[in-house]
Amino acid sequence: MVDADQTFVIVGGGLAGAKAAETLRAEGFTGRVILICDERDHPYERPPLSKGYLLGKEERDSVFVHEPAWYAQNDVELHLGQTVDAIDRSAKTVRFGDDGTLVHYDKLLLATGAEPRRLDIAGTDLAGVHHLRRLAHAERLKGVLAALGRDNGHLVIAGAGWIGLEVAAAAREYGAEVTVVEPESTPLHSVLGPELGQLFTELHREHGVRFHFGARLTEIVGQDGMVLAARTDDGEEHPAHDVLAAIGAAPRTGLAEAAGLEIAPRAHGGGIAVDERLRTSDPDIHAAGDVAAFPHPLFGTRLRVEHWANALNGGPAAARAMLGRETTYDRVPYFFSDQYDVGLEYSGWAPPGTYDQVVIRGDAGKRQFIAFWLKDGRVLAGMNVNVWDVTEPIQQLIRSRAQVDAEALADPHVPLDSLLP
Repeated sequence: MVDADQTFVIVGGGLAGAKAAETLRAEGFTGRVILICDERDHPYERPPLSKGYLLGKEERDSVFVHEPAWYAQNDVELHLGQTVDAIDRSAKTVRFGDDGTLVHYDKLLLATGAEPRRLDIAGTDLAGVHHLRRLAHAERLKGVLAALGRDNGHLVIAGAGWIGLEVAAAAREYGAEVTVVEPESTPLHSVLGPELGQLFTELHREHGVRFHFGARLTEIVGQDGMVLAARTDDGEEHPAHDVLAAIGAAPRTGLAEAAGLEIAPRAHGGGIAVDERLRTSDPDIHAAGDVAAFPHPLFGTRLRVEHWANALNGGPAAARAMLGRETTYDRVPYFFSDQYDVGLEYSGWAPPGTYDQVVIRGDAGKRQFIAFWLKDGRVLAGMNVNVWDVTEPIQQLIRSRAQVDAEALADPHVPLDSLLP
């Protein structure tokens, strides 16, 4: 029975952790809520870091999940700039890394997130090599892009995923020269496949971005601690004043691994293995957000989703499960992106090899369309580009698992709702 004598500890002060704390109080939990964040900033949302805040269109304060006073007002014990370095499952304690303080928990939520993958090449210790994951990274990169724009400087980006492309768009808006190095033949290959990836090649080339496909960085060349160029494995050398490593993120599972919790295979994205209630292999420990790998009934596999909506929804779902509420976490994965004058939303999961058909509704040439990925006539995913208010019917099509007529799906005059069973 949950009551005022219990203590719920949340390790990880991102969106998932902050929303979990909010949900615990909203659901009436009166015990101790302890939120431990290894950053000194209050919990914040990450999408603005590569979008509005990076572009200078949003103020710094706009990124925070709650006003700073909210935590004290809701009796949430917030520990900023603190790390947890050990979990003792038998004693049900977590240990602070700086002074060894032990904190008891009745329920524990791991929302430790992910960290940028590092380039394992020479030159990454130079001052002009950057990552983008934290608010401090965005603050630094914002100044770098402004300086590159003023001075006609060059930015080389390793990786043509969402972060790489959003930063490329921001850099071009500042006026910087941009080269993107990507081992695949198109951007976003692992998410969109080659069919839609080419659209983003064309979009960015129209705005002056140079792509170098089929190659990886092998060395960052510098002098006096500053970046001068970036070399690739096919012998090319690109001028650079700064380099951004945007080659993906790795789940922060070290704490869970050391505690003996089950970890999902790398084939499923790694992460802490959880069940449909976001419980780990220890029933008193849950995991949510970027670090959690959960079984998805729609797609028949374990997924680890790194996007904003997963943290937004996963934190509250875990909190309700910790309270003993009936909970099944089966949200359709969702994310959004803004690049230049293109806005998009993507729902579902359809990496290359899982689909056998791509259907376009609308005009892809004008970048105003919906793309659908299908397998055996069933919609696995949909992406609306500069078309709005269609996320709900797209997700309903995915959830229905119904076979749809491809011609009707492609016809903008046929309402999406009419294709539902």
